[in-house]
Amino acid sequence: MANLSDRSVRQDYSPALDLSTEPDQRMVRAIRPETVIRSHRIATMSGETGYGLVDGWVAIGGGRVLAVESGEVPTSWCDLDSGVESVDARDRIILPGFVDAHTHLVHAGSRENELAMKLADVPYLEILAKGGGIHGTVRLTREATKEELYRKAAKSLDVMLEHGTTTVEAKSGYGLDLVTEIKCLEVARDLDRTHPIDVISTYLGAHAVPKEYNGNTRAYMDFMMKTVMPFVRQEGLAEFMDVFCEAGVFSPEETFELLQAGHGMGFGLKLHADEIVPLQGAELAARMNAVSADHLLAASDEGIAALAEFGVTAVLLPGTSFYLMTGKFARARRMLESGVRVAVASDYNPGTCPCENLQAIQVFACMGLRMTPEEILRGMTVNAAHALRRADSVGTIEPGKKADLVLYDAPNPDWLVYHFGSNPVDVVYKSGRVVVRNGRRTT
Repeated sequence: MANLSDRSVRQDYSPALDLSTEPDQRMVRAIRPETVIRSHRIATMSGETGYGLVDGWVAIGGGRVLAVESGEVPTSWCDLDSGVESVDARDRIILPGFVDAHTHLVHAGSRENELAMKLADVPYLEILAKGGGIHGTVRLTREATKEELYRKAAKSLDVMLEHGTTTVEAKSGYGLDLVTEIKCLEVARDLDRTHPIDVISTYLGAHAVPKEYNGNTRAYMDFMMKTVMPFVRQEGLAEFMDVFCEAGVFSPEETFELLQAGHGMGFGLKLHADEIVPLQGAELAARMNAVSADHLLAASDEGIAALAEFGVTAVLLPGTSFYLMTGKFARARRMLESGVRVAVASDYNPGTCPCENLQAIQVFACMGLRMTPEEILRGMTVNAAHALRRADSVGTIEPGKKADLVLYDAPNPDWLVYHFGSNPVDVVYKSGRVVVRNGRRTT
């Protein structure tokens, strides 16, 4: 395999499909307003920097943002006969719904029984040998029914929604066989259809090598590429694919082969890169024109530069760094100063970050990644939308985009990061419909 830092070997892996969902602006202007919300602090998150604060009003209708303007709401829209609902939120701040660009939503069981071992510094491989770790979750997920997985994941989505998240990426990867991987992806699809949150699926069969393929990674890769991945694409069960490129899991060469096969099938490409050991994962993500490279605790200076050069979004997961108690976080400041688009996500999973709440993750991003409140909130809105190829439809409050809005009982956007341990969410609009009121789900 050629040197991954060699720009000359980079191939053009542009997305096979145009996934833009931005409507024709003439159609937007023709939609009748249904709700107008007045606020002194509308953080549109539009523009290259800053919150894009507007002291004015936002009009929504047909599930879309129709207008964002400064000043007072037009008098004609406030008349009782206008048919437009007028919402006075001048004591609230308004932000776009959070976009969680990295979760392992669908799985069975939990692993709180491992806490004592972790605190006693029991090595992960020993926990694995005792039936714990990822293989423990795989066993429980294989045993669970589809209905059990659905109920558990739906409960997690409710927690996310009540804390301001309106779009979520959901990875498979706790089945590692055909039947269970499909089962998990079908659960994610069903939740996308039935839950207010938009659920975007990623196939992560290359999360680990299952026990039945122990010592035969080649055979497992062939199984994924020849059997599972074609079926997933044929059934439209996942838009993206991901590979855990790490020492002892999948090497850079194996990762390249898997991603190359996935691109040929039409998957958007993602990559668990440089989480523990520096393996030029960031360079590989850039070479493959991946949509995102995630974790990146051990990313090199050259890898960071490559992400910036080729526009790959870095998805940082500070909750996992905190929970692993290693004291090591990704070099967010270096990435930001190098021009990398940085997103911040939860990495919700049963082993290394059992947390569905992006508000909690903000604290770790601030204290561990040393990011400012503005950088964190951009990382959880517009930048996270880029990490899912959804920046044309979510992540900012702009005409034509989905009316995914969150009203917070807070004095300013910085306060959301500064004040932790409570939930300031008052109202959540998903596609223009109220789905959370007084911090609790309504539908």
